[in-house]
Amino acid sequence: MLISNEWLKDYVDAGVSVEDLAERITRTGIEVDDMVDYTKDIKNLVVGYVQSKEKHPDADKLNICQVDIGEEEAVQIVCGAPNVDAGQHVIVAKVGGRLPGGIKIKRAKLRGERSEGMICSLQEIGISSNVVPKAYENGIFVFPTEVEPGTDALTALYLNDQVMEFDLTPNRADALSMVGTAYEVAALYQTEMAKPETQSNETSESASNELSVTIDNPEKVPYYSARVVKNVTIAPSPIWMQARLIKAGIRPINNVVDISNYVLLEYGQPLHMFDQDHIGSKEIVVRQAKDKETMSTLDNTERTLVDTDIVISNGKEPIALAGVMGGDFSEVTEQTTNVVVEGAIFDPVSIRHTSRRLNLRSESSSRFEKGIATEFVDEAVDRACYLLQTYASGEVLQDRVASGDLGSFVTPIDITAEKVNKTIGFELSSDEIKAIFEQLGFETQQNGKTLTVNVPSRRKDITIKEDLIEEVARIYGYDEIPSSLPVFGEVTSGELTDRQHKTRTVKETLEGAGLNQAITYSLVSKDHAKDFALQERPTISLLMPMSEAHSTLRQSLLPHLIEAAAYNVARKNKDVRLYEVGRVFFGNGEGELPDEVEYLSGILTGEYVVNTWQGKKEEIDFFIAKGVVDRVAEKLNLEFSYKAGEINGLHPGRTAIISLEGKEIGFIGELHPQVAADNDLKRTYVFELNYDAIMQVAVGYINYEPIPRFPGVTRDIALEVNSDVPSSELKQIIHDNGEDILQSTLVFDVYEGEHLEEGKKSVAIRLNYLDTEDTLTDERVSKVHDKVLEALQAQGATIR
Repeated sequence: MLISNEWLKDYVDAGVSVEDLAERITRTGIEVDDMVDYTKDIKNLVVGYVQSKEKHPDADKLNICQVDIGEEEAVQIVCGAPNVDAGQHVIVAKVGGRLPGGIKIKRAKLRGERSEGMICSLQEIGISSNVVPKAYENGIFVFPTEVEPGTDALTALYLNDQVMEFDLTPNRADALSMVGTAYEVAALYQTEMAKPETQSNETSESASNELSVTIDNPEKVPYYSARVVKNVTIAPSPIWMQARLIKAGIRPINNVVDISNYVLLEYGQPLHMFDQDHIGSKEIVVRQAKDKETMSTLDNTERTLVDTDIVISNGKEPIALAGVMGGDFSEVTEQTTNVVVEGAIFDPVSIRHTSRRLNLRSESSSRFEKGIATEFVDEAVDRACYLLQTYASGEVLQDRVASGDLGSFVTPIDITAEKVNKTIGFELSSDEIKAIFEQLGFETQQNGKTLTVNVPSRRKDITIKEDLIEEVARIYGYDEIPSSLPVFGEVTSGELTDRQHKTRTVKETLEGAGLNQAITYSLVSKDHAKDFALQERPTISLLMPMSEAHSTLRQSLLPHLIEAAAYNVARKNKDVRLYEVGRVFFGNGEGELPDEVEYLSGILTGEYVVNTWQGKKEEIDFFIAKGVVDRVAEKLNLEFSYKAGEINGLHPGRTAIISLEGKEIGFIGELHPQVAADNDLKRTYVFELNYDAIMQVAVGYINYEPIPRFPGVTRDIALEVNSDVPSSELKQIIHDNGEDILQSTLVFDVYEGEHLEEGKKSVAIRLNYLDTEDTLTDERVSKVHDKVLEALQAQGATIR
């Protein structure tokens, strides 16, 4: 919304500079996005009177003009404008003057004739071409009335002005009008505001004899009214009105059309003016359009309507598309003499749908979409009638032809000073708060401690007590909110939680191992939502997904990590090591919120050691991936156990299920060759852990022990067992029987083949014994070692 400071002063004068006004308005919630100063870069611009015009002897398109600019003698100016003529009052830039764009006016000779100044068009003094009146679009501007030569031209054009551009939020539709802005300024500066004149000298004839109004769809059109103005004279609107429209970004047309646009800007109430003699009947019927019904709008375009559109009809055919655009055959033209002025309330949603569907966005539709003030509907129509009477010589018929109900103009809300002060921190009395509301134009009654505030319809953003409290804070001043230090009772030092500390440790560990963190979407396609899922649970799908590829909440982090790896490999980055900490989602049935579980997942492919100067190149394999997972467990002082398993999408012989304290919490394995091939990947290894389950294990503090002072003893054993017996099971038996001197075990060799029966394998395990308090004796070690061997043999192992 463009707010002219010159125009605003008609209603309220704050007595401050426009810069201070813009600053104050911005600080109270309406941002002044820009300031347009029409006096900027302009110097020595006056009104001139063209005394005579002669053709230039040496140029067909140039004229020599003698121009009175208020000095002792007229000056000679050579002008090429096609519409320049004697007897005109024009804009003149004097010698020594300046125009926008850095243009300096100097004495010059044009084809041998001296020229002392320049007769200007509106475009040359900074007015945009799209708002210049058609009559002056290709020539100089001519004042419609006499102006004293030598008068400051910007003052005569009402351009000695600065215009504020409001960047409004959708809730502040009240500031889409000059009157609404005046209420705001009056409240900010605690001054009175004047309303525009609306009272006409009505004739004895009644508008009800000329017109009738019927509403067929009151749920979409709560109220519709019309007044009739007879015998209008179509002519240019007064210069002050044209200037104000231009500054608001609207091109002046003629007095009748300009008055409609002027009142729109003044009250924020869109009006429409029909040529009464071309409506086609004496009745106006407001209804829903018929499906496939057509009408021709003001832009000479035939529109095909749908049954959700609202139309104004003459009882038979549409004459206007409600709230959007009028019809071409009932528009105001140069021959119009009788005018019907429409004021109405239309359903905002319907107007929005119609304007979007037809791509017809206008000043009117934008205001109807945001909701208009019911209190201004009839007042705006009356204002238009007054202006038509004053500037178009119209005769205003008495009475208003209306149908429907405007409803209440106010919304009462009860509030107390205690509530306001407690919320904001002020110490205002009830009288001070009441004064703020009344300054905003809200009638307020006080009953004991309760204030009943009648919020006018123009402020549709105020519906609850908290909205009123915000108004008090805005008007009294956000800067006046008292500042105080917080009261510290029990003060705790800032520190990371246990989970935060562990998470940082995990990330440092993984990144130290060469992995990079990835962040992927929580949504996947429905076909991949259950890929690699650790639980068989329902999935959660979006009702209105943006695409099929992002329609369902994931149950594993791996599908998108695989996509990320494939994306990198396709772009020649073949060595990919990624990890992600993120949430997965498991459904609990219809109507129930899903369970959100945090997972830790990773993917590795390509070479682990890629630089030959660091050593031999080494491709990533299962044990490198397992080493990364073991490193995480070691840093968290946890012990994972592994056993062979199968997961859909992973290689059936190269997959291990990971357990913690007897509960399965994840897996590690190689992608199934078919999955890898589908994604153009070579051998690729992945892991996925239930991170929430890991974090729930209480570890406590890690106590470091001194290096033992006593030597240890190492014994190696070779066991022949069935091929399907996992090494972890053998190690568990050893640890269960190794008493307190068994420190660790290590599988250092596994052999299958020649010299062994089919279905058998040999597993070589190194056992490390140590007593931290005393020197081990051979007798004690042998006693424990024999116990271990007996336990192994009891489980079917043969000592080789």
